[in-house]
Amino acid sequence: MVISEVKNDFDEALFEASAPLSRSKAEILQLNIGKLCNLTCVHCHVNAGPKRKEIMTGETVDQILDWFEKTDIPTLDLTGGTPEMIPDFKRLVTTVRNFDQPRRVMDRLNATIISEPGFEWVPEFLAENKVEIIASMPCYEPDNVNSQRGDGVFDRSIEAFQKLNELGYGRDPELVINFVYNPNGAFLPPEQTGLEADYKREMKEHFDIDFNSLYCIANMAIARFASYLKRNGEFEEYSNLLRQSFNPGTVESLMCRNTINVSWEGDVYDCDFNQMMKLPLSNQESDEKLMKVWDIELDAFKALPIRTGNHCFGCTAGSGSSCGGSLS
Repeated sequence: MVISEVKNDFDEALFEASAPLSRSKAEILQLNIGKLCNLTCVHCHVNAGPKRKEIMTGETVDQILDWFEKTDIPTLDLTGGTPEMIPDFKRLVTTVRNFDQPRRVMDRLNATIISEPGFEWVPEFLAENKVEIIASMPCYEPDNVNSQRGDGVFDRSIEAFQKLNELGYGRDPELVINFVYNPNGAFLPPEQTGLEADYKREMKEHFDIDFNSLYCIANMAIARFASYLKRNGEFEEYSNLLRQSFNPGTVESLMCRNTINVSWEGDVYDCDFNQMMKLPLSNQESDEKLMKVWDIELDAFKALPIRTGNHCFGCTAGSGSSCGGSLS
């Protein structure tokens, strides 16, 4: 079956599989705090890079913090871009960790930022605040990493992980570091448990690096990766692979069910992919006014429908894929 560019085939797949998609209790506040990044990765669904200007302002951070502290959402998930590059990163993390009811903080770390001038503080700061690290490491072989993320990225990442290990990450139970695997082409991730065992063996044997878990995440056929697929004549083939690999058993665990995703401007989305597809939630039926996170009332939010599109096949293909890895 060829995926339509207009018709929402994903909703049809849900219906045919009797797999309804609805919200559960909000467990994660995910902030995409900007598109600024020191790398320009082929697979990036954000189109992040060194020349991007979109970053979360201090005023927006203040409004989010004020709202977040009044909720019972237990986890803050920071993504980007490179989260550490915004001026208010330290203040955001320390404030949340020092709430009367401190929250778990996850940082989707681009490990090469540690070797950039002016960012030497990152490892010690994260360790001091017991921030859980989720770090991209698309392979344990240099050529695959450098082809996806740029020349020299593998060696810089290894040095960063060794530094984090020295501080206790991956070795101290309170300092968690998880790696993320993304395929370096138009194919689905392998089985997560087996690949994790391979990663742990190779990283320990060759680099004396320890980490907690490996998350396998499928590449979404949007933004920069979509452009890459189209240049190589693989877009339609990959899109159909995702559709044909639809697994209704993954729907119950999709991240859009328990996550509130927020843009650098404070606008609310169901997930980071919807954010990049410009599918926001609205405060009124006309869609003229975007919903801001600080206006959310959680009970009412739970009743809102989740916006979907054909890109959602990327999260439900094979073993499924979310910000926390495979779903089944």
